[in-house]
Amino acid sequence: MNSPEILAPVGDWHMLRAAVHSGADAVYIGMPGFNARGRAPTLELLELRAMIEFAHLYGVKVFLAFNILIFEREIQEIVQLLQDVLPLYPDALIVQDIGLMRLIRAIAPTQEIHASTQMTVTSGEAITLTHDLDIRRYVLGREVSIDEMEKIRAGTTKELEVFVHGALCVSYSGQCLTSESMGGRSANRGQCAQSCRLPYELVADGNTIDLGARRYLVSPKDLCSLDDVATLKKIGIDSFKIEGRLKSPAYVASTVQSYKKLSLSTSAVTPDESWPMKNRLETIYSRGFFNGWMNGINHQKLVDGRYSSHHGLSVGSVTGSTTEGLLVASAEPFTPGDGVVFADFLTEKECGSTIFHATPQSQDNVWLLSFAWDFDLSAVPLGATVFINSSPVVDAEMQRSLTDKSAFKKIPVSLTVAGCAGEYLLVKAIDGDGHIVTARSAAPLQSAKKAPLTEETAALELGALAGTVFTLADLNFNVEGSCFIHNRELKGIRREIVRQLTTLRLTRPTIEIRDPQELFTSIEPSTQPAQSVAEAPHLNLLVREISQLENLAELPINTVFLDFEFGKEYAQAAATVRSYGYRVGIATTRILKQNETSHLKVIERIAPDEVLVRNLGALQYLKDSGLTLVGDFGLNISNSLSADWFLRKGLARLSPSLDLNKDQLVELLSRFNAPVWEVSIHQYIAAFHMEHCVFAAFLSNGTSYRDCGRPCEKHRVELRDPKGILHPLKADAECRNTMFNGTPQSGAALVPDLLALGVRAFRIEGLFESSQDLAMKVRAYGEILSGVSQPSTISSLLGVAEKVGITEGQLYNIRGYRDRKKEFVDLAELPLSSDPGLQAIVASRQ
Repeated sequence: MNSPEILAPVGDWHMLRAAVHSGADAVYIGMPGFNARGRAPTLELLELRAMIEFAHLYGVKVFLAFNILIFEREIQEIVQLLQDVLPLYPDALIVQDIGLMRLIRAIAPTQEIHASTQMTVTSGEAITLTHDLDIRRYVLGREVSIDEMEKIRAGTTKELEVFVHGALCVSYSGQCLTSESMGGRSANRGQCAQSCRLPYELVADGNTIDLGARRYLVSPKDLCSLDDVATLKKIGIDSFKIEGRLKSPAYVASTVQSYKKLSLSTSAVTPDESWPMKNRLETIYSRGFFNGWMNGINHQKLVDGRYSSHHGLSVGSVTGSTTEGLLVASAEPFTPGDGVVFADFLTEKECGSTIFHATPQSQDNVWLLSFAWDFDLSAVPLGATVFINSSPVVDAEMQRSLTDKSAFKKIPVSLTVAGCAGEYLLVKAIDGDGHIVTARSAAPLQSAKKAPLTEETAALELGALAGTVFTLADLNFNVEGSCFIHNRELKGIRREIVRQLTTLRLTRPTIEIRDPQELFTSIEPSTQPAQSVAEAPHLNLLVREISQLENLAELPINTVFLDFEFGKEYAQAAATVRSYGYRVGIATTRILKQNETSHLKVIERIAPDEVLVRNLGALQYLKDSGLTLVGDFGLNISNSLSADWFLRKGLARLSPSLDLNKDQLVELLSRFNAPVWEVSIHQYIAAFHMEHCVFAAFLSNGTSYRDCGRPCEKHRVELRDPKGILHPLKADAECRNTMFNGTPQSGAALVPDLLALGVRAFRIEGLFESSQDLAMKVRAYGEILSGVSQPSTISSLLGVAEKVGITEGQLYNIRGYRDRKKEFVDLAELPLSSDPGLQAIVASRQ
C-alpha cells in the first residue's frame, strides 16, 4: 500500500520552509492575483519562481491554486498570466472554473490539472462528465464520507484527494453565496467573509429559541482526521490535504509531521498514539476537533455552537480559587508558560493569561494555577471552561523544526567510488529521486607511498555535505590496490556532484506553450437566430411549496419549475401546472452524492418539459434522457468558455453565475449568444447550502434524518444575524439545508439592457410566499417585460408582496472587493545562512 501524498498550505517563505522540512510531499500556493485566499499576500513572479525551485530542490511538488471563477473581461489577462507562470514549472494547477480548464488545455496541453473542491465534485458521475477536460486529480467535497469515497474510488482511475485537517466550511464549497449576498464579497472569488463564524439566533415559528450558550449555529468544529488515516489509505485516497487559511508556520509543521507519521505507519493508529498529536495540534489552533463528515452525518457533534474562533485544547473547568491562584480540574497537565483561556459561555465572558506556576494538588486531577500579580482572579467565574491555547513546550518543539539545521530535510545520495593507480578516480552519485551524475578527479590516481585512499577517508571527504541539501546514504568503494589522491581532489569531486545534482533537480522538461486562438474561434457566438430575438420575452417561475400553485392561473408564465422537499408531491403539482396551460419543470437537488439518484428517477418518471440542472453529476445522469435540460446558477457559469462547454454537454439554456455583477453579466451576454441565457430577476439568494441540518442539530437530539423526528416538517425556521435580519431556512429532498438571504434581490433595473442583448427567458424564484404574493410578483415583472411599466416602479408594483424590501444585491455592486496585501520578499533579505536550499537557489542564479 503506497503512502498518500501529504499536501500542505503555503502562503509565504516561512510556511514553505515549515512544510518542506516537516515532510510534506507537495505544497499548494495561490496563483498570483487569482486564488481563493483573498487576504493572503500576492506573490511576485520572481518570488514564486524561487519558491517553486526551493521546493523542487527538496523533491517537493508545487501546486498553484487557481481556484476561483473567471469573468469574461479577465480572459486575455489570464492568457498572459499563464504564459508567464507555466514556464516556472508548477507541478499542477488546482482549478475551479471549467472555462479556465479549457483555456489551460489550449495553452499547455501537457499541464497537469486538479479539480478544486470548489468544483463541488461529490459523485462518480461528476468525474465521468468532466472526462474530456483531462483532469488528473479530483479534490472531493469535504462532505463526502469515507463510505462514499470508497464507492467513488471503485468507479474511477483518477487520483482522489481529500481534506484531512483544518477549518471546515459549513456550506458546500463552490455553492456558498453568503458573502456575496450579505456583503458584496464573493467566496467564489476568494473573498469569503466567514459569515458562518458569526453568531445567529434561532427563530422557530416566529419565536426566538433559547439555546443557552450556543450562538454560533453554523460554525463547524475544525476537521481532524488522525484516526481515519489508516482507513483512507486502505480505500486508496491518493492525497491528504491540510487546510491552512492564514495559519502559522508552526501550524503547518505540526500538522504535516502528524499526518506524515501516520501515513507512513503500516498499522492503524491507536488512541495512545493519536492523543498526543491531537493535543499538540489543538493547542496550536482549533475551534474544537471533529472528523467532520468522514463517518457520515452527525448533527449533534459537528457544531459546538459556543464559540467560533481559536480557543485551543479544552482541558477542564475552574473549581475554586485561593489567594495564590485558581483551582482547575483537568486530566491534562499544565506547564509554566502555558497560555490559558477561561470562558464562561453563558455570560459570554472570556479572559486569559500565562501560567506562572502549576502545582498538582492532593485531589486527583486538580491543579493550582498561579498568574502574574495584575491578573484579576475574581474575573474568572466558578465553573468556567479552561483551554490551553499556547504552550512553550510546543512552541520550542516547532521552533526547532523550523530553525535547527539538524532537523532540516536532506536528500539521500548513494556514491560509487572506483579507480586504480594510473587512472582517474570516478565517482557516480544517485540521489533519492533517481538522478544520476558522475565526476572524476583532475589527475590520475597514484600508487600510495603513505596515507592511501580508504573507504573511510572517501566517505569522510565525499560525505561532508552538511552545508548542502544532500546527505550521504551509503558508499560503495571499488578502488583497486593502494592508491593516493589529494584531499582537494575529493573536495572538488564533491562540489561537482552537488552542482550537477542541484542542476538536475531544478531542471524540468520544456513545456509547450501554444496560442489559444483556436479555442476562442471555436466558441465564437453563433449568429443569433432571428426567431429567438424576435420572440417575446417570457417569465418562468420557481415554486418551493405545492400550495404556491393555487392562484397562478391566467398569468404571463411560460414554465413553472417545481423545487419541493418531497418527491411524492411532484406528480400532482405537474398535473396542476399543465392544467393551467404552462410548461412544467422540475429542479434537481443542489448536490448529488454517490448512489443518490432516487430524486433523478422521480424526475425521469414524471418526464417534465424541462429539468433545472444544478450539479455536474445530475447533468451526467440526465444528459441522454431526452429531457430538455436547463443549467442553474450552481454550475457557476461565469465566462463564455464555460458556457460553450455546458451547451456541448446538452444544456438547452444556461443560468449565469450569481457572482456576476451588472457589468460582468452584460459582458458575458454580449460575448456569448444571449438567447441561450435564462436570468433570475427576482429571488431570495440561496446563501449557505449545507450538509449540516440546523433543524436536527438545535430542534432535536437526533444525529441524522433517521432519529431527528423531522422538525423541518413541523417548524418554519429562520436565523437572525447580528444586524437583526432574518434569513429563512429550508430543507431539501436529501435533508440538506439552505439558508436564504432574508432580503430578496431584484434585477428589474437591468431588464432593458438584457432585452436589448437578446435575453428572452427571465425567472422569478419563490420561497415561502403565498400564491397571491407570487401572482403579484409575476404580474409586476410581466408588466415590465411587456413595456407597460418601468423597472423603477417595481417596489410599488409589488406592494406588500415583499414586506422586507428589495435589494439589487450583487448585480449593482461594482466596487470589486479586493483585500490583498502586496508583499514582495527579496531573496537577499531571507535568512539564507540557516537553509542550504535557499543558498543553493541563490547560487544557481549567479
